Amino acid sequence: MANTLIIGLTGNIATGKSTVLDYAAAKGAYVIDADKVAHRAMAPDGPAYRAIVDVFGREILHEDDTINRRALGKIVFADAEKLGQLEQIVHPVVFEMTRREIDGASTSVVMLEAVKLLEAGLLVTLCDEVWVVASTPENQIQRLRDNRGMDEADARTRMRMQSPQAAKINQADRVIYNDGSLADLTAQLDRVWAGLRRKYPHRMSSLVAQADS
Repeated sequence: MANTLIIGLTGNIATGKSTVLDYAAAKGAYVIDADKVAHRAMAPDGPAYRAIVDVFGREILHEDDTINRRALGKIVFADAEKLGQLEQIVHPVVFEMTRREIDGASTSVVMLEAVKLLEAGLLVTLCDEVWVVASTPENQIQRLRDNRGMDEADARTRMRMQSPQAAKINQADRVIYNDGSLADLTAQLDRVWAGLRRKYPHRMSSLVAQADS
């Protein structure tokens, strides 16, 4: 992990983090989606499963005993205290699973995407840089309506449960503004990627060699 460039990617809901993650993957970076790591942690054979069921009860389970994430979400996104309980269970487990995955990464650049990268405090300690994807509330709401089928009230509730965007921006090494077209975002990322090559020439040149091989 010492010779690996680890970029932490975060931002509030519906700002476009997945698009940035896809860009990095296309450039040859090894990408880790912390939410997918959490899915594995919460699976019946995962290390967080039993503690979650003990705290929230079997009513959050499907008939096959897998966790109903929608039911769990309705509980925690309506109650900050319960959200905190869930995070106290899941975050340390996700940290350990992510650290092991980074150790096994096959490329010299890793991009780690996590909504709670900064708030959780653990994952960010793995990162050389922190990138924040930012967007206007109006665009966030529109994306939540278009892509997730939320009404405006639900979208605003989810947004209020997250830390202020400005707080994330204040802790960022680089800020990606995503309020234009996909072409605008790609051009911005091209400039940022060029900056990485200047700042980390050895690790980035290794990535280019891997991508070309």
